[in-house]
Amino acid sequence: MILESIGWVATAMFAVSYLFKRPSALRIVQALAALLWITYGVMIHAMPVIVANLIVAGMAVFTRRA
Repeated sequence: MILESIGWVATAMFAVSYLFKRPSALRIVQALAALLWITYGVMIHAMPVIVANLIVAGMAVFTRRA
């Protein structure tokens, strides 16, 4: 139950991030969602989920304002 909840919260956070008007807010929420996805990936032993979200989190943290 907790495992599924982490995945659903991560999904909701990622989707909601697109509602933010400020790019910096969008990136912060996406980075946090990616961290939840990484946690989920570790718990289910899914390297593709972990790696994909490490990339997303890294892009969200290190992308400059356009």
